[in-house]
Amino acid sequence: MARVAVPVTAITKAGVAPATEVNGDPVNGHSIANGGSTFIVARNNGATPRTVTINLQGSVDGQPITARTVPVPATASRYIGPFDTTRYGSSIEVQVDHADLKLLAFRTA
Repeated sequence: MARVAVPVTAITKAGVAPATEVNGDPVNGHSIANGGSTFIVARNNGATPRTVTINLQGSVDGQPITARTVPVPATASRYIGPFDTTRYGSSIEVQVDHADLKLLAFRTA
């Protein structure tokens, strides 16, 4: 199946309404449009620590680049980013290890 898209909310000087969280999908993963100023909010809705994994694009000497992992403590949030397009591409690939994780994405306007 295709990755679940997480909508990106542009933050403006005029302000924006709160974005709607996307439930974590540990089976299909997520994709987030990336313009270089994108960041992710990962909120752990559970009582157990969880992990967000962000894939990097490309390779070094023919070897894939190791994905970046970010631990999210129980009942806590982590703000992750920004993601330059050279290393992360125009679409950020995100995996979560459990549906307890809720995702939001933002970018500066």
